[in-house]
Amino acid sequence: MKLKIFTFLFVAVFLVSFTNDSFKKEQLKYSTVRTAYKEKWTLLKDKLNKAGVDTNKFEIFIRVFKEQAKLEVWAKSGNIAQYKLVETYTICQSSGTLGPKRKQGDGQVPEGFYEVASFNPQSEFLMALRVSYPNKSDLVKATGHDPGGDIMIHGNCVTIGCMPLTDDKIKEVYILAVEARNGGQQIIPIHIFPTELTTQRMTHLKSITSDESKINFWNNLKAGYEYFESYKLVPKISVDKNGDYKVD
Repeated sequence: MKLKIFTFLFVAVFLVSFTNDSFKKEQLKYSTVRTAYKEKWTLLKDKLNKAGVDTNKFEIFIRVFKEQAKLEVWAKSGNIAQYKLVETYTICQSSGTLGPKRKQGDGQVPEGFYEVASFNPQSEFLMALRVSYPNKSDLVKATGHDPGGDIMIHGNCVTIGCMPLTDDKIKEVYILAVEARNGGQQIIPIHIFPTELTTQRMTHLKSITSDESKINFWNNLKAGYEYFESYKLVPKISVDKNGDYKVD
């Protein structure tokens, strides 16, 4: 996403394992994060407690449905076997249509299986979580020499290709991600779907397009969607030589 030329500041080295609150301490050097904790952490602890999640150490999973303009945050901790829904947030602006992102400048929000690539506590859009687009599948299936990038979950409620929340709500999602990473979760998965991939919704998708490549792609995503729906656990995903996802 590029509304204009700007530089994202990504803090520290995010693929390193942080212990003893060092990741959180680094994040709290920024006034945006300190303010978010002051305003939201007590509320978030209440939400986690209601879901039965240990607030001292937990993992999160982010799931997005484009057609419904919603972003779900799920969490689990050692005292529960499955992920529990903590909160559902409204994506307040959108661009593009249903279907994957295949090149720079197409305005599309990606669809597929991703993770948080990095944290930006000083985004021009308040704060941002960078999505790991393009992934291996996107690189294989890209239709141009440049698949694009800079896909974020961020604040400020403006977008071309990202998943913006209001400033009030990005504070909650960002803090939950900080807490999960600080607790040791190195991979925070983000699954982005066109809609809920139920049989009924798949029929709907097939009714709105004659593009067989889109339909095949959505059928490919369906296995990952169904796995989480069945087990409330995040599936292990791999990518074959054709760029298709496989649930391992």
